[in-house]
Amino acid sequence: MRSYNLYFFLVIYLLSFVASATDLKVGDLAPNFKLQATNGDYYQLSDYKNKQVVVLAWYPMANTRGCTIECRSLVKHGNLIRKYNASYFMASVDPLDKNREFAKKTGADFPMLSDPSKQTAKDYNVLNFFKVASRTTFYISKQGRILKIDKDINPETAAQDIAKTLQTLNIEPKKHRRTNGKTE
Repeated sequence: MRSYNLYFFLVIYLLSFVASATDLKVGDLAPNFKLQATNGDYYQLSDYKNKQVVVLAWYPMANTRGCTIECRSLVKHGNLIRKYNASYFMASVDPLDKNREFAKKTGADFPMLSDPSKQTAKDYNVLNFFKVASRTTFYISKQGRILKIDKDINPETAAQDIAKTLQTLNIEPKKHRRTNGKTE
């Protein structure tokens, strides 16, 4: 029994090196994606090139406790993120209909992306042993390079933490337009 446990841990240890050899790193080009959102639109990373920073927050599964708390944080405090020249998304490998139900239940006012083929989750190396996405947030520059990969997510303070990270990364504030004498 003892040798079986040692063998098991050795295999896991060696596999972790294989997995980490393909992990994305800060400075790498972020994989392009084209995913459908709960609003019916498709969002593609390349559409934001030279325009906006992209925050891509992967979550494991719609309608679960932690994911609901994280989503509600982004709804309640999304204004903190919207101060920056950045677009933000939550993404999972859930089917679109499940994410639509989840978005409606949580009042999500931002696009929630579905990756039912799991290809984008694989490209971002977030697909875990349970075949769901690990809770990981990617910060992607206007040039398409990864600025930060955050794997230490607190669902309750997700929005505040994203805003703090955008500030720390020196992401420019959103430019306001003046129309009819009012600032938008």
